[in-house]
Amino acid sequence: MKLFKTIFAFLLVMASVNAIAQDTTDLMSQLEKELGPDKDQTYYTTATFKTTRLVNGHSVENVGKGVLDVKISHRFGKINEGGYALFGLDNATMRMGFDYGITRYLMVGFGRSTYQKTYDGYFKLKILRQSWGKRKMPITLSYVPTIAYRTLKFEDPTIKNYNTSRLFFTHQLIIARKFSEGTSLQLMPTFIHQNLVNLSTDPNDMFAIGIGGRQKITKRISINVEYYYQIPGYKLEGTTNALSVGFDIETGGHVFQLHFTNSQGMNERTFITDNKGRWDKGDILFGFNISRVFTIGKNR
Repeated sequence: MKLFKTIFAFLLVMASVNAIAQDTTDLMSQLEKELGPDKDQTYYTTATFKTTRLVNGHSVENVGKGVLDVKISHRFGKINEGGYALFGLDNATMRMGFDYGITRYLMVGFGRSTYQKTYDGYFKLKILRQSWGKRKMPITLSYVPTIAYRTLKFEDPTIKNYNTSRLFFTHQLIIARKFSEGTSLQLMPTFIHQNLVNLSTDPNDMFAIGIGGRQKITKRISINVEYYYQIPGYKLEGTTNALSVGFDIETGGHVFQLHFTNSQGMNERTFITDNKGRWDKGDILFGFNISRVFTIGKNR
């Protein structure tokens, strides 16, 4: 029941913003009119999202070939910590990441989070691309495998510990569609494996499905919503689903993302399957992502 309520709230937010923006024109019809009836050409959708991240998770976007995207992400403490901690601003965790475009369809990334002192690496491969004209494709499809390595000290150093216990693996498909110039949605079915779990009842393999969307408010500002639902029977005990709401602000070579989330972690394992924050209890964290791109190779 909670899932349906959350999805309903998500759709209500997107519909309300969409009405404000007054942007319900079908993207394909609009662009076909602008570009003419040339059926021998294939036209590809661009800018489904502003950057490679929706909020915490990946969007379907890639950086261009030869482009380096440096991304700094901050999450402050919980708002319910009150005035003594300046509503969470006294505390912060961060992730610094580097994404590089090898081709138009393949990018690699690496990052390090202060939360649980975790390193992560991944690549994103664009398998299908939304298009119209000679070749019609209704969606964009990407595949993102991730490996994460937690470097916290072992809880009990007196016993034999294994470095493989620190490893976590994620496989994710991202299915996206740009419905109009201002409206985009994506689904993110996700599989996460961790080599070591704390309780014998906890699963090593976990499944979740994410839903996310973007609605433009102005030419350079959009609202983003992201929600990950953990499949019952394949989740850790005591964890909650991650819900994030934020704004993208584009200023030249920078994209600022300001958001509110119930997750402190910034890699898939921590914000999808190890999240314990609850919106109804005030476990809400203010955060931001700052992205700056540099062209360091040939981009054709």
